[in-house]
Amino acid sequence: MTTNAMGTLNILDMMHKHKVNKIVLASTSSLYAGQAMPFIETLPVNTPISPYAASKKAAEVMTYSYHYLYGIDATIVRYFTVYGPAGRPDMSIFRFIKWIDEGIPIELFGDGSQARDFTYVDDIAKGTIKAMKPLGFEIINLGGGNNPISMNTVISKLEILLNKKAKYATNKPFHIADIKETWADIEKAHKLLNWQPSISLDQGLEKSVAWYLENKSWLKDIKLDV
Repeated sequence: MTTNAMGTLNILDMMHKHKVNKIVLASTSSLYAGQAMPFIETLPVNTPISPYAASKKAAEVMTYSYHYLYGIDATIVRYFTVYGPAGRPDMSIFRFIKWIDEGIPIELFGDGSQARDFTYVDDIAKGTIKAMKPLGFEIINLGGGNNPISMNTVISKLEILLNKKAKYATNKPFHIADIKETWADIEKAHKLLNWQPSISLDQGLEKSVAWYLENKSWLKDIKLDV
């Protein structure tokens, strides 16, 4: 809440004070929990099931308030499962690569059938930059736009790239605040931003593994909490 809600409010307040008229706000596909797929931006997202999603919803509506009151041009981009080189170590792709390579049993919530619309970091960056154009107020999905890919499928692909078999710990129960599947409708991004993803999951995973192998000398010291 301090970062996503209050942080956004502080930025908006300073924008108004110093006459800065464009904000691109990074939001999340987590807001779509319980909605019909593929997720389109017009869906009501009024029932966030995690504090993280609730804090992003707060940021979104505060941004709209400043747009309405002061005419600030605002584009909200909802990211769908970003991954790639130098990715956060608390995210699944990095964890799976490291665990498989080091022979550490994978910690998995549920049975691995949960699926995501993975989006490579370079595509996300390009879409975010394109969102800097004047648009008034818009909410735009940035996602892979393909059918959701299961965690089990991702693990299998990483096993091939690393030439190692994954070991499994006892699976934990599926987390109540997690979304079973995500899938972005990216028609609006294509129409307004002339944007669509260019890196496939196979290409992205290959790049992610290559980066990991090139940097193992220091990545080995990163501890993963479970």
